[in-house]
Amino acid sequence: MVTGDVPGAERLIELRDVHAGHRGASVLRGASLTLHAGERIALAGPNGAGKSTLLRVMVGLLRPTAGEVWAFGRIRSEERDFVPVRLRAGLVFQDSDDQLFSPTVLDDVAFGPRNQGLTAEEARDVAHDTLATLGLAGHADRLTHHLSGGEKRLVALATVLTMRPDAMLLDEPFTGLDGSAERRVKDILDGLSIALLVVTHDPSLASELSMSVRTLEDGVLS
Repeated sequence: MVTGDVPGAERLIELRDVHAGHRGASVLRGASLTLHAGERIALAGPNGAGKSTLLRVMVGLLRPTAGEVWAFGRIRSEERDFVPVRLRAGLVFQDSDDQLFSPTVLDDVAFGPRNQGLTAEEARDVAHDTLATLGLAGHADRLTHHLSGGEKRLVALATVLTMRPDAMLLDEPFTGLDGSAERRVKDILDGLSIALLVVTHDPSLASELSMSVRTLEDGVLS
């Protein structure tokens, strides 16, 4: 198990005085955050504080209006800069429908490994292994749009885990899960040695997964 703070660990992603928002409304107003290899951070804050916005900025799905995004050795500013970032820092969306777009579960889960250069057979093998780990071994051929909300959330998590990233950014990952599925996901996350940044309203999560806590409020982090 890895603790929240990892002294001397490699810096993976850093937001530097970032300002960002939607439709002209500023949400982040000078947010700064550094995520190191193996570090675990629980990101808390009131609704509308910009937690989801911050995750999207980190992987280039939303561009800051001011400030810098540094990731994996360099400043990232253009779409082409963020393509390799998304292969190393996997984002699990709050709404699983934003993540799942292929006809079947297996197609969705194998998509990332194929983009990383694996053959179709290799990608399917990784996908099957990951689905089995999440208790979804019998779901590979199911149609994604026929899944329940909890099943979609687990498949969305699988799409990121198959890529074996250096960091995972998770936006309220336990919403819609029953007790056993939530426990399974927490156990999986607890067993990972990669960096984790988890948006959560669960006050017990930080202690369960040995995470440090950062709070986003009024557009800045404390």
